[in-house]
Amino acid sequence: MNIVILDGYTENPGDLSWEGFEKLGNLTVYDRTPGEKIIERIGKAEAVIVNKTPIDKKVFDACPTIKYVGVLATGYNVVDINAAKEKGIVVCNIPTYGTDAVGQFAIALLLEICHHTAHHSDAVHAGRWENNKDWCFWDYPLIELAGKTMGIIGFGRIGQTTGRIAKALGMEVIAYDEYQSDAGREIAKYVSLDKLFADSDVISLHCPLFPSTEGMINKENIAKMKDGVILINNSRGPLINEADLAEALNSGKVYAAGLDVVSTEPIKGNNPLLKAKNCIITPHISWAPKESRKRLMDIAVDNLAAFIEGKPINVVNK
Repeated sequence: MNIVILDGYTENPGDLSWEGFEKLGNLTVYDRTPGEKIIERIGKAEAVIVNKTPIDKKVFDACPTIKYVGVLATGYNVVDINAAKEKGIVVCNIPTYGTDAVGQFAIALLLEICHHTAHHSDAVHAGRWENNKDWCFWDYPLIELAGKTMGIIGFGRIGQTTGRIAKALGMEVIAYDEYQSDAGREIAKYVSLDKLFADSDVISLHCPLFPSTEGMINKENIAKMKDGVILINNSRGPLINEADLAEALNSGKVYAAGLDVVSTEPIKGNNPLLKAKNCIITPHISWAPKESRKRLMDIAVDNLAAFIEGKPINVVNK
């Protein structure tokens, strides 16, 4: 089997091995593939592995040898799954690999807002402590989380992981999810979305991007929140109306935001959040610890191996 990986760099910048795929066929790996090179690089490959490179009907029409598309991610919107289904092409994703990593990162964003450790470390290295009149100093309010309420929107695996860590920090945890579970009830109290907005000191987003959730953090819903609420999002950027959030940050209605995702990635220079007050933005790296990427790699290899054996798993276009 001829296998081509079109954009492998973010999954494996050199600290992992492609050996698992190499055992399954003739492998060609590209770090990145521009749009005009997609069809040429697929060539006569039967298995195409992508992360964010788009595979649409035009590509399927031009590359009739494709039998399998593997997505190196949970989200698979980069692939036209309907066109793939029409042609009998199997599309598989990685349904879970970074639960612990993403939950940990959500809390890391929150703790950075509470303590601004990087800022204060930079200040010390710049000589400000050495030359300070007092034995300590701080440039931002320092926030203790124990006793405060975290509201989690989307209480699946990642939301629950985040909730468990928040409870370990002494926080009360409430959650909103259309599908409630006993596992969720062991961690949090389920509430309505409006009650979550009203009662939370911290709101953390862990829900999928659907038409019903797109832009759910908007001017109307922000008005329902506590003054000085903290917002965390390392789920999907379009969950937030960025102009509305920027306005709320600048007015102080939202005290701070910690974001690992934005509506368009890489971020555009005119994104209003870049100039908003108290807004920490990281470049979509929640998923990226080596341990997490190794699990992703192993599952991706297992997906292709199962397809070759005629027993495909994690299929998203059945």
